[in-house]
Amino acid sequence: MLVTLGFLMIAVFMYLIMSRRTTPVVALILVPVAFGIAAGAGTDIGDMVMSSVEDLAPTAALLFFAITYFGIMIDVGLFDPLIRKILQLVGHDPVKLVVGTAALTAIVSLDGDGSTTFIIVTSALLPIYLRLGMSPVVLTCVAAVTNGVLNVVPWGGPTARAAAALNVSPTDVFVPMIPSMIAGILAVFVLAWLLGRSERKRIGLVHLPVGGEAGTDGTGGPAPAPAGMRGLRPAASSLDGAPVRSGGVLVGARVRQDTVEVADGATEPVPVLAHDPAASLPDRGERARPGLVWVNLALTLAVMVMLVVDLVPIPFVFMVAVGLALVVNFRHVSQQADQFRAHAGSVVSVVGMVLAAAVLTGVLSGTGMVEAMADWLIGVIPHSLGSHLAVITGLLSMPLTFLMSNDAFYFGVLPVLTETAANYGIEPVEMARAAVTGQPLHMQSPLVPAFLLLIALAKVEMGDHHRKAIWRSVVVSLVMLATGLALSVIPL
Repeated sequence: MLVTLGFLMIAVFMYLIMSRRTTPVVALILVPVAFGIAAGAGTDIGDMVMSSVEDLAPTAALLFFAITYFGIMIDVGLFDPLIRKILQLVGHDPVKLVVGTAALTAIVSLDGDGSTTFIIVTSALLPIYLRLGMSPVVLTCVAAVTNGVLNVVPWGGPTARAAAALNVSPTDVFVPMIPSMIAGILAVFVLAWLLGRSERKRIGLVHLPVGGEAGTDGTGGPAPAPAGMRGLRPAASSLDGAPVRSGGVLVGARVRQDTVEVADGATEPVPVLAHDPAASLPDRGERARPGLVWVNLALTLAVMVMLVVDLVPIPFVFMVAVGLALVVNFRHVSQQADQFRAHAGSVVSVVGMVLAAAVLTGVLSGTGMVEAMADWLIGVIPHSLGSHLAVITGLLSMPLTFLMSNDAFYFGVLPVLTETAANYGIEPVEMARAAVTGQPLHMQSPLVPAFLLLIALAKVEMGDHHRKAIWRSVVVSLVMLATGLALSVIPL
């Protein structure tokens, strides 16, 4: 009875999430309550949920203050100098540009929000890709895979979900996985370098004009088409002084649009930056604090050190960090309140989801469903494979998180696998680590809104992106899993 109710509850939950009939928060609350009542829990459901809320409160606090902290740091422009430096270093070399895309995405991904990351990366780099005649698919491929690797930070969605579902600390999941994350980033850089070499071979090394305004020959006339833009030749150019949108992205107020003529006589606009590419960074306005960059950098480095050494609880570290960041950067109470309001959307969606997960985890454990389901799985899984459930979970996390939402996998599938693995001596935290290694592939899923935003901004077809990104994201996921196995943070 409990086995049937448990699997049926998970099936209904996943259906509602994947079909987008309800939001994750609604499904996490109402579905377990309905099935808990059907299982005979009655009014005891309240105690089950409150017990689970107590376990998840530290995770909710971590997410609240970590998201707020990195949101503040991005708002005040802490990462802007590094971003500008990357944009200057990439120049007009396709190899440098693609590797720089990975580096820029990795930096911006620290705030844990994929949509923000993709907006910044496409705004800064898409015009350069188009001007050099490079494929925007390369940009979307590198950006999505890189963001998937950085998605395992403890304030990111997957680690928070895995920790919440299994009642373990996000820090205990993340810190041992830092080498795996670094290995994943290095793998992305290697793949980016290879992609860049492929693009350089295809179009050549493009030299944009420097003697005059971009898009001209230095004398005010139209510039020749960049070397390697095959089938294109220059036509008329214009500069209207108004912001130009390229691929759906506002790329700045001073952008020249050169009109290039294709072989069949049709013409199409190609945006050309009339200034330093870094100028396409968002205008921070009154929020910018360039004079405090070193103070903010020192504070952020201190937070990172405390995250690794784990001397005090990580939620407390971010609480103090947010307080200091607000006092240092925003002296007026109204400005400090504005910062909380500015990041409320990201905070509420993630923290609300974690707290709502207390209903699902509370009902699963309190009614005995998860134990009954695990006992059933033990009888189904061959004994010879039971001790390898962590590896199996890592491998399953790739296709399953691609085919279903993170909520469905981490709250529906992972708890059952973990309870089964416990019978073979595998700890929940080890299962959580294995479960996050599939995130590079997950970020290519059409179920991920941030991914849909990325390909929309770059005007890239999903099929074109998948042909280039799927196998590369699988490679990166396998590198992360193999590193975890080699370091024994994931049991073989």
